[in-house]
Amino acid sequence: MRDAPRSPIDPGDDHVPVPPATAPRRVDVWSVVRVVVCAFGLLSLAYWGYLTWPYPFPALFFIVGAPLFAAVVWYFFRSPHSPIETDVVGKTIVEVALVVAAGATWISLGHPAVGLVFVVVAAASGIVAARRETA
Repeated sequence: MRDAPRSPIDPGDDHVPVPPATAPRRVDVWSVVRVVVCAFGLLSLAYWGYLTWPYPFPALFFIVGAPLFAAVVWYFFRSPHSPIETDVVGKTIVEVALVVAAGATWISLGHPAVGLVFVVVAAASGIVAARRETA
């Protein structure tokens, strides 16, 4: 009887659970672009708060608050590990809103070319990410 219950102090062939081997994550160009787009979007919101609002009180609130709010919204509704289940349409709406907000910061700062390039690159990386998630 090999699978009979045993005492914890019995020596011998113990069945120690082995955690499943996790495959290493693929790091490709689109994954790197995705991380750069997210970081640039958060930095854009912080930079907008720095240049737009008078220092110290409103500026510090927006320098920290705008990127923090965007990161929390992304985590709750768009993240692959989000605690709130959201369908594809909801994830798309949240991502588009965050990308447009970050692009609009550059337009409001007087650099529409930077905002347009950011929105186009973010849209391309978002489409690739969405295709990978649904495949």
